[in-house]
Amino acid sequence: MSLLDQFFVYHPEPWQDRDWAKLSGLPLEDVSFQAADGARLFGWYVETRADRPVMLWCHGNAGNIIHRLDNLKLLYQLGLSVFLFDYRGYGKSQAVRPSEEGLYHDAIGAYEYLTRIRKIRPERILLFGRSLGAAVAGELATQRPAAALILESSFPSIEAVAKHHYAGLPVHMLLGAAFRLIDRLPQLSLPKLIIHGDRDDIIPIELGRQVFDAAIQPKDWYAIPGADHNDTYQVGGGTYFRRLGEFIKKALVVY
Repeated sequence: MSLLDQFFVYHPEPWQDRDWAKLSGLPLEDVSFQAADGARLFGWYVETRADRPVMLWCHGNAGNIIHRLDNLKLLYQLGLSVFLFDYRGYGKSQAVRPSEEGLYHDAIGAYEYLTRIRKIRPERILLFGRSLGAAVAGELATQRPAAALILESSFPSIEAVAKHHYAGLPVHMLLGAAFRLIDRLPQLSLPKLIIHGDRDDIIPIELGRQVFDAAIQPKDWYAIPGADHNDTYQVGGGTYFRRLGEFIKKALVVY
């Protein structure tokens, strides 16, 4: 792990201790659990009904779960139960340095919490990854079974992103993290939805399209007109959530 990763890849923010359930109006259940390597992690579980699909959400590289509450509320209103967790070094999770291997361990721990503690069957689990979290969710999909995989604002690898932002210079060689989602996709036969804003100035849509092209069928592509990197669900609005719901209905016969 390179020390430069802490400046270029991971941007966690500390926890703010407030009554988030009251402020959000959501039935947030505090969850403490362990990563696959034993790191102590924290997340929120929100449940609609016991028979509904459950979205396991691997978030992006900045902030913490507090910053996803408005999006979480809209997913809950769509009828999804959601498990949103923080990686190591983020929010209330254990204050250790995040790393690529560590984030993969964190996602496996979140999955094991759902399947072993909450007894949720894999065929009800949707893996959702946004930005850096898309690489995490993609790796998890190679390790554990799930009903579907949703990748939003995703990129093929850290190398591809670095070359885009640094005029082709091999900056990625100074980093420890690779996050080669593009290597995982040919292994994944579960239904996949790849979502990208067509005005994304952090991860240009061309990189998102490379993710889609590397994925094998079944797969769906949804480009959101006018959306940047962090406002996909806001700019997409009703169409975004309709497309999400339609994909889930195809992937899960129980939905």
